[in-house]
Amino acid sequence: QVQLVESGGGLVQAGGSLRLSCAASGRAFSNYALGWFRQAPGKERLFVAVISGSGGNTLYADSVKGRFTISRDNAKNTVYLQMNSLKPEDAAVYYCAADLSRGDYITSSQTAYDYWGQGTQVTVSS
Repeated sequence: QVQLVESGGGLVQAGGSLRLSCAASGRAFSNYALGWFRQAPGKERLFVAVISGSGGNTLYADSVKGRFTISRDNAKNTVYLQMNSLKPEDAAVYYCAADLSRGDYITSSQTAYDYWGQGTQVTVSS
């Protein structure tokens, strides 16, 4: 069992920055990959970024590449999503998810993720 709690969402102007955090508990943190996904109103949930258990592998959606950075602090059981140069189209509920099965292999497929947080809202004003 893994519990995930996101924080750091809020309202920001276009071009601004936010850092999301996801605190995990319940299993050995460094043993599993953690991903970020987002869902805008009326749209499907989409992959944003993922980081492997060791932190050595990362993957980003094309829409955020070069603007967002995923990182993790295994000593604090926390994964981060640093979001820069935010655009109105980045507005969504952002979810953290844990993939317990693949070790250092990472995937953008939502079906691979075993546990999900409750989400944190990001609003970007134009």
